[in-house]
Amino acid sequence: MRRTTPEKSPQSVLIVCSNDKSTDFIRSTLNSSDYIPIETTANAGEAKRRLSEKDFDVVIINTPLKDEFGVDLAIDINEKYYCGTMLLVKNDIYEQIAYKTEDFGIFCVSKPITKEFFLRAVRLVSATRNRIKSIEIKTENLKEKMNEIRLVNRAKLLLIEKLSMTEKDAHRHIEKQAMDLCLKKSEIAKRIIITYES
Repeated sequence: MRRTTPEKSPQSVLIVCSNDKSTDFIRSTLNSSDYIPIETTANAGEAKRRLSEKDFDVVIINTPLKDEFGVDLAIDINEKYYCGTMLLVKNDIYEQIAYKTEDFGIFCVSKPITKEFFLRAVRLVSATRNRIKSIEIKTENLKEKMNEIRLVNRAKLLLIEKLSMTEKDAHRHIEKQAMDLCLKKSEIAKRIIITYES
C-alpha cells in the first residue's frame, strides 16, 4: 500500500538575533510559504516573553545576544517548549558549544553559513520537531487509552460487586450506556465509580 504525503503546514519561526544584518539574512533565507509567520526579537528576555504568549515550531538563536550569550536561552526553550531549537555560533567555539548543548537536543550550526546549508539545517530541525511532536501525540493517545481501560475495569468490578453482574454483562452495560448517551466509555465508567464509591 502506497503512503500519501500529508499536506505540509507552514512552520512558525521565532528569530532571536541582536544583529540587524543577520536578522535580515535569516528572514530573507526563510522567505517562503513554508515559514509563516516569521517573528523577530533582539534579546533573550523578549524571546522568553514571546514564547510564553505563543507557540513556535522553530526558534533560531544567533549568538551572541545583547543580554546573554544564547546557550542558556536555548536550553531553557528545549526544557519548557515543544519546538525545534537552532543555535548559530562562530566556528572557533562551535565544538565547545555543540558539546554543551547536544544532550538537550539543540541543533548547533557554525558560522559563517551559506543560505543553502542554512535552509537545509532549518528543514532538518523542523523535520525533527515534527517527528517528536508525532511521537508525543501517540504517547498521549496511548496514555488516554490506558486510563480509559483502567477506569472501565474499575467500573466493571463495581458493577459485578454491587449489582451481581457477570463480567460480560458489566462490559455490555458500559458500552450500551456510552452509545445511548453519546459519551466515551471512560465518562460512563467515571459515573459508575462516583455512584458506587461515594
